[in-house]
Amino acid sequence: MKADLPNNVVEDVAIAIVLMSETPEVKNWSVYVVNLKTIPISNVMITSKGYGEKDGAQVKTSLLRHFIGDLAASSFAGVEAIDTQVFGLTNEYWLSYYIGKEIFDKKFIFLPESIVEGNMIKIPLLNKPGVMIK
Repeated sequence: MKADLPNNVVEDVAIAIVLMSETPEVKNWSVYVVNLKTIPISNVMITSKGYGEKDGAQVKTSLLRHFIGDLAASSFAGVEAIDTQVFGLTNEYWLSYYIGKEIFDKKFIFLPESIVEGNMIKIPLLNKPGVMIK
């Protein structure tokens, strides 16, 4: 059954965790989907969840589903706000979208403690600091 599915490779679409603002007391982070393609993508759907160990106990966050709809070429859309308390967990985003009648999907995994200053870059199109997986 899985062999019947097309093997469409996701390219030039990314998930980014972006530092939106910061004060000495708090940093505000958001998750974005970034379309780096020169063509639009449609029916963009993202599921997100976190899991792992915190304080010696297994932890799972709720599974959230986000429907973005259509995303123009060279553009981005906000997915969700993210709390720094889950940066110690594995944060998983499953992206699916269409180009014409072809479906594409990919799992993006931010490992525990990977959202740190040493991994930050300037996120294309948003021009803000963050961590991005393509």
